[in-house]
Amino acid sequence: MKILSFKLNGEVKFGPKVKKEEAVWDVLAIQEELEILPSFPTQIIDGIALGFDFVEQIRKLVEAASQSEQVAKFKHSFSDIEWLSPIPRTPKNILCIGKNYNEHAKEMGALEAPQDLVVFTKSPTSIAADEQVLSIHEGKTDALDYEGELAIVIGKKGSDIPKNLAFDYIFGYTIANDLTARDLQERHKQFFLGKSLDGSCPLGPYIVSKDEITDPQNLTVVTKVNGEVRQNGSTNDMVFSIEDLVSILSKYVTLEPGDVILTGTPAGVGKGMNPPTFLKAGDEVKVSIQGIGTLSNRFE
Repeated sequence: MKILSFKLNGEVKFGPKVKKEEAVWDVLAIQEELEILPSFPTQIIDGIALGFDFVEQIRKLVEAASQSEQVAKFKHSFSDIEWLSPIPRTPKNILCIGKNYNEHAKEMGALEAPQDLVVFTKSPTSIAADEQVLSIHEGKTDALDYEGELAIVIGKKGSDIPKNLAFDYIFGYTIANDLTARDLQERHKQFFLGKSLDGSCPLGPYIVSKDEITDPQNLTVVTKVNGEVRQNGSTNDMVFSIEDLVSILSKYVTLEPGDVILTGTPAGVGKGMNPPTFLKAGDEVKVSIQGIGTLSNRFE
């Protein structure tokens, strides 16, 4: 199931994409009007914490709406809504993995892949939405770079998670663009400021529930800047697998429903080009991952 968050008439809502339509089901309105379920979460993170039961609840609501005489009332065209990040705000900082693709590690100057996780975080205030116009942050950075990534959405609280149980704690997946101010990263000798400028973590357009992604370790990740392919990689090239990431991170940080883990980026970032080529006002970046969709943002 593809689930999105959106704003309509000033109210934050969520719901699944309507199959074969550019529209979303308003599940909160369905539940309020038809009272199908004994209870239903009004916040998406509360729903994610229910795991697959949340997906089943949404399916029941959509089925009821489809059979009602008010079908049109419960659907909203994408052109009528304001897109939000699927998770408008995470419970804690976004957890990010650096140099998790061999070729990207090399283009960033590493002689070999890391032996241990390179972990950093981005502030929740960096979260942005699909189709949101983002600031180039003139005056703060001259080296804003893109990094297309698969993102994991945690659905179950856990710590010290065994590797073989890692997928039990995942609700689904989305797309991220780990925008990075390379000059700030170098100047401050750490990642946080250079990774946390407002709008530097667009997520979306959807969370896709894990049952729809047969093999998340075999997905193509493509990043285009103004239509030019810059990154074209596969998640099967990760140094540390999705199971590794969830298990290792949970040894040190308790994972919670709604937490987002960025799994690393393939080779092809602007800093790795000769000469380095960073984003500028007017650029459009699109990150596509098969089975999820395309995350698009323009910069000004």
